[in-house]
Parts: sequence; C-alpha cells; structure tokens
Amino acid sequence: MQINTHSARITGPVAYLAAGGKLRHIPVGPCLLERMDDGSIDVIWGVNGQSSAALPATVIKTAHDDGLLQLVD
Repeated sequence: MQINTHSARITGPVAYLAAGGKLRHIPVGPCLLERMDDGSIDVIWGVNGQSSAALPATVIKTAHDDGLLQLVD
C-alpha cells in the first residue's frame, strides 16, 4: 500500500464523524494528510499525532477550496 503524506493547516471548521456518531470539528492548527490507496484521506493532528479522522477526498477538496485547509508543502 502506498501512502502519500503532506503537511497542512486547518484554518476553519472541518467536520468529521467521531466515535458514537457525534459530529466534531478538527481543531484549527497544523495537521498531516495521508492519502490512502482507497482514495480516503487520513487527517492527523495533536501534539503527538494522537488524533485522526479518515475523510473522503471530496471533503478535503471542498475544505481546501473553501479556504478551511491549506497545504503547507
């Protein structure tokens, strides 16, 4: 499996479905984006990368287009 990793920054509310079906937002700040072979993108954040959410690529593209996510590299 090939994984492509990029540095990014969340600048506004990007929602994900947390455990228990609760809608939450990825915190504003730095994150990593890892594109998986299945087309999903894992967003990883936290001081030690302890939090993550797998999102469809379309959600990431929309967040980027709306200025809520900025690629750093």
